[in-house]
Order: sequence, then C-alpha cells, then structure tokens
Amino acid sequence: MSTNVKRFLVGILGGALLTSLVLLVVEMQAQPVVTVYKSETCGCCNDWVDHLKEAGFEVTAMNRDDMNSVKSQLGVPVQLASCHTAVVGKYVVEGHVPAASIRRLLDEDANIRGIAVPGMPTGSPGMEVPGRPADRYDVIAFSTEGTAVFDRY
Repeated sequence: MSTNVKRFLVGILGGALLTSLVLLVVEMQAQPVVTVYKSETCGCCNDWVDHLKEAGFEVTAMNRDDMNSVKSQLGVPVQLASCHTAVVGKYVVEGHVPAASIRRLLDEDANIRGIAVPGMPTGSPGMEVPGRPADRYDVIAFSTEGTAVFDRY
C-alpha cells in the first residue's frame, strides 16, 4: 500500500473519529436539565435526584414548601400525585419515575403533558428498601385528554 493511500485512510479514520466525538458532545449538551421541585427534608426525593444523576441527567433541585401549588400550576392530576414534581424539557414528571422512562419520553417526543408514578411504590427509584421486594407499578402518561399506561415495572 502506498504512502498516499495510507495517509488518505488515516485522514478518513481521523475525520470519522472527530465527527463521532462532536456528535456525542452535541447529544450530551442537547439533553435538557431536569428541574426537581421537592421538600428540603424528604429523603426519598433526594434519593430520586441521585438516581437521575447516576443515569446521566443534569439535575437542579429546588426546595419548596408549597408542593401542592407547584403540582397544580404544572397540571399534575390530583390522582397521580406523589412527593416531588419535575420538569424536563416540555414535560412534567411526577413522583418516582425511573430514568429509563424519562429517556423514553424524551426520545419519543410524545404528545402528552407528562408521566407519573402515583404514590410511593416500594422499589421504585428512591424508594428502595433493603431486603424487601419491589412492588409492581405503572408509569402513567397524562394529558388533557386523559391517562394511559406508559411503562410497567
């Protein structure tokens, strides 16, 4: 193989590597920040924030004393309420929703208001109890048109 062909191939491979790195950086920057509204003293809320960070999300936690008004302003249906409420991009995320469901929501760009895990199911992110099996639970999609199961765990 001639020197010119080798240089050409090295140039193509180098360019492909550089392009891949640029695309990876752009994708990482494109992921929206998750803003979590929670009580300052709630341990499970703090554990859920940690779950999101461990999954690669950038999280801003806002301690609030008026969580019912936050939920109301963001359009969370009362029957889907949990202890914390988050906003990510154009969506509301209520309760102990797994990071995988949030990623799916963002990837699919669903035409809904948000997703929720009502209550505080044991074994959901932030609600793990050592030695106790996880409850089965649903992630519920909600919009002005109603609700539907989005994911099952």
